[in-house]
Amino acid sequence: MDIRIKRIYEEAAKDDGYRLLVDRVWPRGMTKEHAHVDEWLKEFGPSTELRQWFGHVPEKYPEFRKRYVKELKALSAELDKVRALARKQRVTLVYSAKDEEHNQAVVLREVLLGKH
Repeated sequence: MDIRIKRIYEEAAKDDGYRLLVDRVWPRGMTKEHAHVDEWLKEFGPSTELRQWFGHVPEKYPEFRKRYVKELKALSAELDKVRALARKQRVTLVYSAKDEEHNQAVVLREVLLGKH
């Protein structure tokens, strides 16, 4: 499976393949035209409660990861659809967080690739 991650604020590229926005909330300052997303999967974003608790504090990331993986388990059919798509073409998970190492797209990619 070819699954990549990329910040929404980076320029979209042809080799991104199918672009999936995986934030529950639409990214600030981003127009739909400039986002170039093929699909917005709001349900793949962490719950509002989890997102607010985490607050992108790196020290909370291990616990965030654990809780987010638990939330994703309820979306097994949706995850399978993305896996099936990624077997046919490149999929890029697009997110808006500033921290490129500690965000939901990193965790989601690991889950999709079977690392959790």
